[in-house]
Amino acid sequence: MPELPEVEVVRRGLERWVAHRTVAEVEVLHPRSVRRHLAGGDDFAHRLKGQRIGTPSRRGKYLWIPVETTGTAILAHLGMSGQLLVQPDRAPDEKHLRIRVRFDDALTTELRFVDQRTFGGLSLHETAPDGLPDVIAHIARDPLDPLFDDEAFHQALRRKRTTIKRALLDQSLISGVGNIYADEALWRSRVHYERPTAGFTRPRTAELLGHIRDVMNAALAVGGTSFDSLYVNVNGESGYFDRSLDAYGREGEPCRRCATPMRRRPWMNRSSYFCPSCQRAPRVSS
Repeated sequence: MPELPEVEVVRRGLERWVAHRTVAEVEVLHPRSVRRHLAGGDDFAHRLKGQRIGTPSRRGKYLWIPVETTGTAILAHLGMSGQLLVQPDRAPDEKHLRIRVRFDDALTTELRFVDQRTFGGLSLHETAPDGLPDVIAHIARDPLDPLFDDEAFHQALRRKRTTIKRALLDQSLISGVGNIYADEALWRSRVHYERPTAGFTRPRTAELLGHIRDVMNAALAVGGTSFDSLYVNVNGESGYFDRSLDAYGREGEPCRRCATPMRRRPWMNRSSYFCPSCQRAPRVSS
């Protein structure tokens, strides 16, 4: 599933190519792609027709496009394979095209939602005064947000009394961090993924947040991480950060710090990648 850097790359593309255009027509080509819009595909299309859309926004992994005159927003769920593509209106339809948005202007591009596995979709939601869709009001700010509160995060981390990777993936504590960037930041911090959060000091938390920001900004600079053809930006291009990963996906390869073979362990229906020498497992109390 795309994490913060991948979603931000898509958001920037939408800001360039879609913001401040007026919708001429919406085609819903697969009902599952609007299943979170409970009123159905016809209502979704009707409510967007003739509306001017604003500047796309993001919090963590969540992306939305405000509708300027209605106090609503189009919330995009990319799921495992969702793609928001800006394509010439004469381009052939993609095999898994689910939703098409045409615009009422002289530009010859349209917005397409393509989703092979149909886990994602688009939906319309009311927004709070700050513009946040009401259904994601519980989502915490992400570490690249200028208003992210480092001290509040540290205190919440200590109170949570869980292990550090579980905390990093808890979107009510910190948003945007998924499996890949959690493993990368923990490797950079020399912290094992099962370390208890109750023992984190302020300097340790600050160091970890610094590495999270560094790795996300580095990924943003090269368009995010693409392990297959399912994650692309709005122009259909892949990201290249997978070539720079230090931990994730490197089982059996030498640690870039100490040359110890990297390990992978099953973890919460996922995998955790770590160096057994640099990231020592916490002692289990008897």
